Amino acid sequence: MQAPEKNLAFDLVRVTESAALSAARWLGLGNKEGGDGAAVDAMRLSFNSLDVDATVIIGEGEKDNAPMLYNGEKVGRGTGTKLDIAVDPVEGTNLLATGRPNSIAVIGACPAGTMYNPGPSYYMKKIAVGPEARNVVDLDAPVADNLMNIAKARGKDVHDLVVFVLDKPRHKQLIADIRAAGARIQLHTDGDVAGALMVADPKTGVDAMMGTGGTPEGVIAACALKGVGGQLLGRLDPQSEAEKEAIINAGINLNEILSIESLIKSEDAFFAATGISGGTFLNGVQFIGGGAITHSMVIRAKTGTLRYIESHHNWNRLMKFSAVDYS
Repeated sequence: MQAPEKNLAFDLVRVTESAALSAARWLGLGNKEGGDGAAVDAMRLSFNSLDVDATVIIGEGEKDNAPMLYNGEKVGRGTGTKLDIAVDPVEGTNLLATGRPNSIAVIGACPAGTMYNPGPSYYMKKIAVGPEARNVVDLDAPVADNLMNIAKARGKDVHDLVVFVLDKPRHKQLIADIRAAGARIQLHTDGDVAGALMVADPKTGVDAMMGTGGTPEGVIAACALKGVGGQLLGRLDPQSEAEKEAIINAGINLNEILSIESLIKSEDAFFAATGISGGTFLNGVQFIGGGAITHSMVIRAKTGTLRYIESHHNWNRLMKFSAVDYS
């Protein structure tokens, strides 16, 4: 037995709240770079207040392309817990720019040396499920077989299942296979971290996520799914010859099937997400004149605890000392 320990996810959620509050000012303005830039600035400033010694494993890009939160950057005060972190200040920049639902600010973290580094890989074929089906899916199995096994594990008929799929041309055959098997589909233009979170939360009614999405997003989602006992299986799936060549040159095995256990090699992983534009599982930022209301999710893998947090922010008090201008 041990006494309760500090849950770092509560520190991380302050950072995602900061990014969400800044990005939400750009909702529907058609400027995805502006919204993302505001979130990056706010998130980087907020990290300065944390007593952690963290390295960005998955960030906004290489140093030459991103002035802050770039891969390899050190964040935090440089004291305390050593962490690997994965950040996406705005997951769903197009969703934010067009005012569509499910853009979120997210952070995943785990002890230093335990997070998978995807290197130059941008795309990964994935299947994500909740805890009931974690041991019955196979990345190489036919779609119909996976759906039948997921349904059986969840005590459902295949026709009851809902599968999250990104609405991309590359998924034409996948969508046809899911429909042929009899399952239902939610098509989303963007946001496969959000898709994994829907799988993690039984209230959303989403039973699985399938298809090729972002490799960095897969690692971030693994932090969340590890916390709730789910599973994410993936294999790097380069969408161009240049990406494929870069992965091979980096010495990364293109054939390896990755899992929660290989993506996050620690049981003490943390995850935080805050809604920006609102959606099916996290409400967006609500501005109320003298402040704002945010809705967040925090997960700690060691305890398996998932919490929802509603925060009320008061501009009159916050702006007296905050380095981030939210008004």
